[in-house]
Amino acid sequence: MSEYRIHHDVDQLLSLLHVRGGDGAEGYIDLLQKHRTPYVTTTVSSHSAKVKLAEFSKTPEDFLRKYEELKSKNVRILDPLVYLLSKFCEDKEMLQSLQKNAKERAESSANTTSTTTTSYSLPQTSTKMSMQELDELRKKLGNVTASSTAPLPAEVTRKMLRDKHNKKNPTQPNPVFPNWVYDRPALLGDFIISPTAAGDPLVPIGTLPMATQELALVEDLLFVLIGVDGRDITAQPVLGRQNRSFIVDSTLDMSIKELVNRILPVASYYSTITRFIEEKSSFEYGQVNHALTAAMRTLMKEYLILVTQLEHLQRQGLLSLQKLWFYIQPTMRTMEILACIASSVEKGECMGGLTLSLLHDRTFNFTGDSQAQELCLYLTKAASVPYFEILEKWIYRGIIKDPYSEFMVEEHELQKEKIQEDYNDKYWDQRYTIVQHRIPSFLQKMADKILSTGKYLNVVRECGRDVTCPDAKEVLYTLKERAYVEQIEKAYNYASKVLLDFLMEEKELVLRLRSIKHYFLMDKGDFFVHFMDLTEEELKKPVDDIVPPRLEALLELALRMSTANTDPFKDDLKIDLMPHDVITQLLRVLAIETKQERSIINADSTEMGLSGLEAFSFDYIVKWPLSLIINRKALTRYQMLFRHIFYCKHVERLLCNVWISNKDFRKYTLHSAKWFSTAFALRQRMLNFVQNIQYYMMFEVMEPTWHIMETNLKTASNIDDVLCHHTSFLDNCLKDCMLTNPELLRIFSKLMSVCVMFTNCMQRFTQLERLSMERESRDRPPPQSTPAEEAEKKRQTTKLLAEHVDALQSEAGFEATISKFDSNFSTLLLDLLDKLSIYSTNDCEHSMISIIYRSERHRTARVIRLHVIINIVTLAAADQIT
Repeated sequence: MSEYRIHHDVDQLLSLLHVRGGDGAEGYIDLLQKHRTPYVTTTVSSHSAKVKLAEFSKTPEDFLRKYEELKSKNVRILDPLVYLLSKFCEDKEMLQSLQKNAKERAESSANTTSTTTTSYSLPQTSTKMSMQELDELRKKLGNVTASSTAPLPAEVTRKMLRDKHNKKNPTQPNPVFPNWVYDRPALLGDFIISPTAAGDPLVPIGTLPMATQELALVEDLLFVLIGVDGRDITAQPVLGRQNRSFIVDSTLDMSIKELVNRILPVASYYSTITRFIEEKSSFEYGQVNHALTAAMRTLMKEYLILVTQLEHLQRQGLLSLQKLWFYIQPTMRTMEILACIASSVEKGECMGGLTLSLLHDRTFNFTGDSQAQELCLYLTKAASVPYFEILEKWIYRGIIKDPYSEFMVEEHELQKEKIQEDYNDKYWDQRYTIVQHRIPSFLQKMADKILSTGKYLNVVRECGRDVTCPDAKEVLYTLKERAYVEQIEKAYNYASKVLLDFLMEEKELVLRLRSIKHYFLMDKGDFFVHFMDLTEEELKKPVDDIVPPRLEALLELALRMSTANTDPFKDDLKIDLMPHDVITQLLRVLAIETKQERSIINADSTEMGLSGLEAFSFDYIVKWPLSLIINRKALTRYQMLFRHIFYCKHVERLLCNVWISNKDFRKYTLHSAKWFSTAFALRQRMLNFVQNIQYYMMFEVMEPTWHIMETNLKTASNIDDVLCHHTSFLDNCLKDCMLTNPELLRIFSKLMSVCVMFTNCMQRFTQLERLSMERESRDRPPPQSTPAEEAEKKRQTTKLLAEHVDALQSEAGFEATISKFDSNFSTLLLDLLDKLSIYSTNDCEHSMISIIYRSERHRTARVIRLHVIINIVTLAAADQIT
């Protein structure tokens, strides 16, 4: 059971029990994962659990009757459920909790449920109910009970099955028997119940001599054994799925009557088998039931031959009642087993895999009774032929031909093209799925491999290549599982190798992944330097003002001018302007398979002031079948990593530009030296932080994880392993880059915002200082220039000074602003380091310790440099004093 299945089941159980609050499903799932054991119920354990529950029950007979009824319907989870309930009986605390919960739910439902479900008027409790009213109420209740439990008529069931099939396969309508097959009861071979009762015989049989009674009863029995009423033995109408019963003349001698009652069960078995054969041989009930009825029909021919031989002896006067009982006994066991199987299939409404499971279980249950086991084995082999034919086409060619929905694998109509567009598309998981109740019990262990085998071959077939397993052999049912298990294993190994070689060699999967790594994980440094230099001005614009074709042209130019020009797949790289920033994109991914998914996907993207840098991302064109591995969900993860690193690169470039401006400005600024030195130190701290974060993500997270993935891909044995390794690589990168922890991401985004605001502020300060210096230089003798140039220069200076006149009035404002930036950055950085320390300790995320280590190392280096500078200044001052 997968983690998602456990989560679903626990969530449904909490909903049924109306449990609210607490840790929710997650807390219980952790306990289940830690304490679950691979327990399998056995015959002994299920029997002891049944006995324990019967002893605990207030009505043990009703419980055992219900258990046998469900067992006859072949309910596969019955024994595990009984075992679980027996464990509940042993836990008194659990019982008290369940009883309390049941009482609370009953009270809440009583308060909320209206009494409009029935329209029967009950007498007032204060008045006494008459016998006539009691009989009327009993009849009404009996009718309601009978209508709710009685099976549907055969023609209604056939119509429902036919409509279900035609809805699923509109191009292949179900073949139908003509109506006269069902309208002429004489063709069915079962008893024909006359609407009028037969008259009394002229002479009661009990008045005849014993020898005459015996001869008459032998003749009657031979008729009854082939579904025809006798003179003194008549069949009763059958209600629902009941067994046929008979009425024997009451005047018959008791000794003869006792022997007749011993033989009559064979006639009842014959009636049950005949009705089953006639009903289940219809096309609507599937090929497995059709094959089963064909095998039963063959056995019934032998039975009819026996009855014919007995009739021949009876005509010769050589058949007595004792001889008839002697000759019929060997057949009685066979007929009993066939009737029991027919009743179980009928009660359980079994088709396909359910029928095979029932037959397989019966075969194993008759271990020790060789004749019964051989009979069940014959039926199971015959019934499994059409099922194994579907299985062979699936595991040998990747084709499903299942017209009656009997096979364990079900095909869904999904378009493989959507896998390139929809990040929540589940083509690989949902195109072909396992239907649990259709899995024969003897194939339960191999179900996953059967599913994967056909899926692998189907992928190759959809690429235009016809594949057939070279080791294809006929799969036959046998009590020894090794025979068909070996065939499935061979087919699975072949399919795995074919698809893996097809993707790795012909489709060059590893080279494709390396190409994606070059661009999304910034593996090509010179390409990004060229690209960011070319697109810097364009990406500063609002996203609505950007012209995508221009960005595509600049991307093409950067690709041709860098080492990326050697990449054979560079033309698949495209520009994508997202309608949301990276935080929103993260929420969209984290919302997959949650209740908030639809609301987030359908939310209107009203990002205010979204710049090109915030919206920019790469996209990659991936064609089938590589889109199975590099699907939209994987590309979304790559995009998140890219946008995260890309924004860090952008902040680094801004800080470097501030460093360049400060370097040029430092040559002629003197009166602002105090705040300038503080700003210079803060800028260096920010740059060190951003560079360390980039180094950590690219060289301590992505590169080692990438090499691990490449090593694992070389040893992968099937496509599921490749999917697992690739997904694991992306998930580890996202987690170690702090993109899966909203709290860390929030602090980190604030740090980046502080850095960006600081660079904007420093650029503005530098520009104002430069204007101030230019204003002072105007008092000096001007160089030779035209009057027009002087006027334009004066106008621009006056305009900028007017815009920032308040900032120029006080140099203390500069120091306060820089001090506030320093305080905010230091607080957020310490907060980030504290959170990283907690997560690395509690959640064993040891890779995040590298960030703490590198930050502390640079902090220590700064302290050491500061002490060195103080010592140098102190020594210089001492020398001057001396």
